[in-house]
Amino acid sequence: MASLRRATQQDETAIKALIHQVGINPMGLDWHHFLLAVDENDRIIGCGQIKPHFDGTRELASIAVVPEQRGQGIARAVIERLQAENSPPLYLTCRSVLGPMYEKFGFLALQPNELSPYFKRIWRLAGLIHRLNAEVGPLLIMIWEGK
Repeated sequence: MASLRRATQQDETAIKALIHQVGINPMGLDWHHFLLAVDENDRIIGCGQIKPHFDGTRELASIAVVPEQRGQGIARAVIERLQAENSPPLYLTCRSVLGPMYEKFGFLALQPNELSPYFKRIWRLAGLIHRLNAEVGPLLIMIWEGK
């Protein structure tokens, strides 16, 4: 059974290793913002963070679970705790195929004209990357405004 705890500086290397292992965005990994799921030996098996941006928006980000621990509700526990601890709105960026999963947590897809300045830049950059490498897939930007 996993338990949740705030990250410490000693967790920084393990957080970066997990993010690298699962192949998600390695930018903006500040251990101060992370919530961790750990096993009975305090080994990190999942993580997530609320990442602040220059325009005042905050993003649910870096949701990761070690592959052999998936399907046990670890990501759900991390996401729900981060939502409970942070007032809306929260944004997130993900591959468009993951949109339905985040809809289960109350996130809704945004249109380009609804984006904050930070996320407009991200959306434009993602579009360029997608045009250069179609394997990357389109990016979806979503918002959670509470229940």
